[in-house]
Amino acid sequence: MTTNSSPLCVGIIGGGIFGVATAWHLARAGAEIVLLNDGPLANGASCRSIAWLNSANRRSQEYHTLRLLGMDRWRSFRSHRPETHGFLRFDGGLRWKSLIDGATLEETLHYEQGIGYDSEWVDSDEISRRVAGVDPKSVNNGHAIFNAGEGWVDLPSVIGLMAKEILALGGKIVEDAGKSEIETASGRVTAVRTAGGERFSVDAALLATGPSVPEAVRDLGMPMGDDSPVSLLILTKPVASGLRAVLNTPRAAVRPAVNNCLAIDSGWVERAMVIHEDGSFEYSDDDVQTLLSEAEKLIRGNPKLEIDSIGVGRKPIPGGGEPVVGALDGIDGYYVAFSHSGATLGLILPELLAREILGGEPSSLFETFRPGRYAA
Repeated sequence: MTTNSSPLCVGIIGGGIFGVATAWHLARAGAEIVLLNDGPLANGASCRSIAWLNSANRRSQEYHTLRLLGMDRWRSFRSHRPETHGFLRFDGGLRWKSLIDGATLEETLHYEQGIGYDSEWVDSDEISRRVAGVDPKSVNNGHAIFNAGEGWVDLPSVIGLMAKEILALGGKIVEDAGKSEIETASGRVTAVRTAGGERFSVDAALLATGPSVPEAVRDLGMPMGDDSPVSLLILTKPVASGLRAVLNTPRAAVRPAVNNCLAIDSGWVERAMVIHEDGSFEYSDDDVQTLLSEAEKLIRGNPKLEIDSIGVGRKPIPGGGEPVVGALDGIDGYYVAFSHSGATLGLILPELLAREILGGEPSSLFETFRPGRYAA
C-alpha cells in the first residue's frame, strides 16, 4: 500500500508507444516507474507501423471519438515541442482506396462527410496543386479523397524523446529484460520480474506488449480476442520525393519518414505472408520488389526506390478490431493496453490510462473497450 508520503510505484512491461507513453505520463505525475522491455525500446510493432494519424473508415462512435481526441493530443504535443516537427507532421492524407468493406470511394466520402470528418473529393488537377510529390497519373479514375487534417508520426523518435524524460524524472528502464512477467498474490499485483529473475516490487502494473497481450491474459484464465496478423513495413533509403501527405492506394500505402526516407506497406503483402504451424513466418522477395515498384508509380517523377530496412512481425489487432484497455477484473492493480491504431491513440490512451492507474475516476471513454467485454 502507498501513503501520502510514498508515491505509487508502477511496473510497465512493453517498450512500445503505449508502454512508454503511459510511463511518461505517470512519471510526470510523480509516480515511481520501472519499465521492462524484451530488447531495445521501440523494437516491436511501434517500429513497423505506417503510423498514419487518422480516423477514416467506418467504426463505432466511441472509437471514432477516441481517435479524434488522439489526433488532437498529437497536435498539442507538437505545438510546444519544436524538436518534433521533423517526425510529427499534419500535411494531410490522400486516398483512392475505400477503407470500408464493399463500399465505393464515393460511398466512403459520403459516409465520412456525414459524420463530420474532414473529407474532400479532389481531382487530378487539385492533387497536382495541393498534394506535393504525388504523380497524378497514378490516381485511379482521376479522383481521390483528401483529408487535410491527417498526418503521420515516427513512433521510435517519440519513444526516444519520452524515455529521456522518464529517466530524467528518476524512472528506471530495463532493456533486454527478456520475456518479463507481472507477479500477483492474493488477488493483487505485487511485482514485475525480468526473464533473468530480477524482481521489482510495485503497487500496480501495465502489460503493453502488443500482440502478446491476449496470450498472457488467457493464461490468467481470462478470455481476450486476438486478430493480429503478420505485417511488413519497408523503409527506403533517402530519396528526393517531395512527398508530404500520407498515401493510401489499392496497391501501396506510402508516407514520408525521417531523413527524407519513405515508409511503405500494403494489405495485399500482409495477406500473402506465409505463416507456419510453429508461428514463424516468411515473405516473398518478389512481393517486396512488387510493392516497391507500386510505390514508385505513386511518386512524381517515379524515382527509383531502394530498401534500407524491412520490418516484419505481428500487428496488434484485438478481436473485434477495437481497443482493449483498462484494469483486469479480479486482480487489483493489473492493467492492459492492446490496440490497433497505436500511432493515432499513442498519446490519448496512455494519458487516460495513467489517470486511472493513479486512482482517478475511470474514464467513460473506455467504457466499451474494457477487457471484461470478452467474458460477457
